[in-house]
Amino acid sequence: MTTLKLRVRGMSCGHCVRAVEEAVRAAAPGARVTVSLEEGLVTVEASDGLDRTRIERAIVEAGYEVEGSAA
Repeated sequence: MTTLKLRVRGMSCGHCVRAVEEAVRAAAPGARVTVSLEEGLVTVEASDGLDRTRIERAIVEAGYEVEGSAA
């Protein structure tokens, strides 16, 4: 299982959470996506690897800012 955790800025409501979830799911089909509005954290899990660049680009194109990896 591959896990990617990203800090995302600009999310302020449930609509933002859904927009980020949809963007990440489109970039990583089949991945499990969890978005925490309170923490500004997006967690993506997949059994067959993840394309970090593609996921980050999808989040940015949805209108949000990726700060980087979260520990």
